[in-house]
Amino acid sequence: MIVSRTSRRTRTILLLSAIALSCASAADHPVGSTDDFKTAVASAKPGDTITLREGTWEDADLLFEANGTAEKPITVQAAQPGKTIFTGQTHLRIAGHHLVVSGLHFRKAWHKEDLIQFRRDSKLPSSDCRLTECAIVDCNAPNGKAETRWIGLYGQRNRVDHCRIQGKTTKGTTLVVWLDGKTADHRIDHNYFGPRPVLGKNGGETIRVGDSKTSMQLCRTVVEANCFEQCDGEAEIISNKSCGNIYRGNTFRRCAGALTLRHGNDCLVEGNFFFGENSKSAAGVRIIGERHRVIGNYFQDLGGIEGRAALCFVNGLKDTPLNGYYQVRDAKITGNTWVNCRQPVYIGQMDEDAGNKQPVQGAVMSRNLIMGKTPAVTVGTPGEVTWDDNLVHPASAPDPAIPGLRAVEFKLEGDPVQVPASDSPAYGYGFTLAKDAQGPITSPLK
Repeated sequence: MIVSRTSRRTRTILLLSAIALSCASAADHPVGSTDDFKTAVASAKPGDTITLREGTWEDADLLFEANGTAEKPITVQAAQPGKTIFTGQTHLRIAGHHLVVSGLHFRKAWHKEDLIQFRRDSKLPSSDCRLTECAIVDCNAPNGKAETRWIGLYGQRNRVDHCRIQGKTTKGTTLVVWLDGKTADHRIDHNYFGPRPVLGKNGGETIRVGDSKTSMQLCRTVVEANCFEQCDGEAEIISNKSCGNIYRGNTFRRCAGALTLRHGNDCLVEGNFFFGENSKSAAGVRIIGERHRVIGNYFQDLGGIEGRAALCFVNGLKDTPLNGYYQVRDAKITGNTWVNCRQPVYIGQMDEDAGNKQPVQGAVMSRNLIMGKTPAVTVGTPGEVTWDDNLVHPASAPDPAIPGLRAVEFKLEGDPVQVPASDSPAYGYGFTLAKDAQGPITSPLK
């Protein structure tokens, strides 16, 4: 087939015209007030951007209800990231499909429910929406007593990423994933969760994924590559309360609590870093439920014991209600490293209900590495744990010895993550960092 030069020129002109038309159709709506915002949202089309003026927005109630597309989301952004500041009694609802909110700063703002909510109401949750590069700092109710939350994730496939979230002092989980009977498939990644002081009661989690009523539902949320620093609100930094979630590549620094698999089954905890800096309440992973996998994590200088041990298996309860404690069954704990933790592994926590307890059943510990000056394993309630080819430094060897947990002289090298040298008898055991994997997170906002 012969195509004439004229035909090729005509096609090129048509293609360029289509591209120009596509670019021209995306409008930027400058907005200086909440009334302007309502008008801009009402007229926004896929690909449009709504740009909020610099300065302070006080007592703003913003409903971002619109529908973009995967190729052309509708975006609400700050004129300059971080310089559009919301304060006072503020509420942002992201309601629709393929919406993006970027660069906003919430400081000393608050709302009686969720400060930022991925839904209009119970009838209109969001899907495929994103909150990115925002800051939420010191957003507590003025009286200091109201239970409030900062971010409520509803619907499906929403994302919170590259945000700075810190300074919560009042009751209420900082970020909650709510389930509605459908698989959520949300992503929470590359955020910095900064200091949160001890609350002194339940309700001080930094992240909760589900709740006890929906804990047997498949959620499939990914919590990945976040940094948690001094998140001390309560014993559960992250509270898993649903099934099939992934907690991967997160860094915990001097946090007085644990990543807790509180309810639900079939979760993966992989490649996380726990640095306790010898804080007496710093913990690692706490396991409740069935078929969880804890793979390739690194635990160092954690000072917690029993329920705050570096790895804790919790006893279940017979005929437990949904908000109780399900028996640990068929957990797989593989390729993890413990360095100088006060209590590396605790089996059978919650010993006080002796007549009703269900000890660990079918857990397998394989190719893990434990080094320190305290016993590697502490048993509160004996359970069914199989030890398969694990190594422990002689200083941490349990007495009596546990088959499948061999005492071997070895040294570790590296900073901040320590691994066996290539000529060490412990080489190939415990945590290993793949060449293309990310190490501990020090600057999660990049």
